[in-house]
This record gives sequence, C-alpha cells and structure tokens, in this order.
Amino acid sequence: MKLFGVLGDPVSHSLSPVMHNAAFKALDMDCEYQAFRVSPEKLYNAIHGANALGFGGLNLTIPLKEKALEIVKPTELAKKIGAVNTVDFRNGITGHNTDGFGALKALEGGGIHVNGKNVLLIGAGGAARAIAFTLAEEGAKVTIANRTPQRAIFLAKDVGISGKTTGCGLDDLNELINNSDILIHSTAIGMSPKVSETIVTSDMMHRDLVVFDIVYNPLNTRLLREARKAGAKTIDGVMMLVYQGAEAFKIWTGKNPPIDIMEKAVRERLS
Repeated sequence: MKLFGVLGDPVSHSLSPVMHNAAFKALDMDCEYQAFRVSPEKLYNAIHGANALGFGGLNLTIPLKEKALEIVKPTELAKKIGAVNTVDFRNGITGHNTDGFGALKALEGGGIHVNGKNVLLIGAGGAARAIAFTLAEEGAKVTIANRTPQRAIFLAKDVGISGKTTGCGLDDLNELINNSDILIHSTAIGMSPKVSETIVTSDMMHRDLVVFDIVYNPLNTRLLREARKAGAKTIDGVMMLVYQGAEAFKIWTGKNPPIDIMEKAVRERLS
C-alpha cells in the first residue's frame, strides 16, 4: 500500500483524506491518505521522513506552506507565490502550489473565463497570493482589497510581474464592486463558527457580478446568500478545494482523478 498525507497544525478539520480516499477507491488503487499533525519546527523531519518511508506525496496546510519553501525544491510558480501546498517525491523532493490552479478551474467550471475581466480579490493572505498570481497570468485585471491596505499594496507589487494588479483598502468597496466582473472572497470571514459574518451585502452587488467565496464550511456562506439575493452568479469554495486536490493527485500519480466523486465525498461530509 502507498501512503499519502496532509500535514498541518491543526489538521483534524481537513477534508483532504475524505476526498483523496474516495478517488483511490474509485480507481481501485492500493493507496491510503491520512492527516498528520505537524508543527513548523518538525516540518523538515516530517517531509524527509515521509520520503524515506516511501510516501507517494504530501499536502501542506496552515501554517506550513511558507516554511516548506526552505525544505523542498519549489517549482517556479511555488517560488513566485511564496508557498507550497503539494510535495512530490518522484524526482527528489519537489514543492508545488495548486491553490491558484484550483481557483481558476473552479471559475472555469462555472463557465467563467477570466481573461480581460476585472477581478476584485478581497484578502491578502496565502490563498489570495496564489489566486492573484494565477489570475494575473491568465490575463485578468486584479484589484486586491484588504483591511490593511499596505498588505494589499505589497502583494499587488509582487504580483505585478505577472500582470495588471493594484492594491487598496476596503474604504471604496461599493465602487470597487460596481466596477468588477468577478468578486473573490479569500478571508476567513463567514467561516464556521462565525457563519453570520460578511464583508459584502446584497445592496453592494450588481446582477452581472460573479461571486466566488473560497470558504467551504459552511457550504452556503452568508456572502453567497447575499449574492443570490442580488441576482449575482455564485460559486462555492468546494470546487477550489476539489480542483487543487485533483491537480495534486495528478502530480503524484500521473492519473486523472474522478473529480465528480471527489466533489461528492466532500459535499456529503460537509452536509
């Protein structure tokens, strides 16, 4: 049996084991995926230990993604983003970042193509960083808005090497949304247990807006409910989780995973 795993601290909330084990079962692969709690100071030993034990691959979650850059050989994209969420052992110890790809595929799966579109990205954390780089490279015009304006401005400057990007605070949110085709929310606001919170309400949105909330617990966030009230198109966070996981699966195994089965496993667990 080939072992795979996700490392994080905490990690018990991770839906990656449910998702990947469903894929392994569907493809009749003798593999198992488990969650392991690992602190940042133990990450070097955990990654090298997994390699020595013959693991097929690893995922990394908070707070290990940035730390991993010092331990693995990152791809150019992972280096640019400044974070690793997938580790592959087939040719040395290589670090990938599939978060931005997951967000892009979630949008494309909803029939949304980002080239030439005005994208408002709320948040400037690790997930926002991966999304901003990926969408800018795809030709989107990305505006990063964050509660701390300086963080958004610094991130926009970094992302500027990949495409047209600006950074700002949240003061002119109404106007920013009015001028946007796509709104992507990448903060923890509205995540369980604080499910009644949202930065954006229905009166701030327009009918032609696409609203993508990367929060997936709860499935139906307050932001998405407000978007539907405004008549906007919505995309929930499950698909980003599934597509980034599916890309990791492909990196490790060379096989195309059953995305519908992975999605079903996640949605069933969440509901």
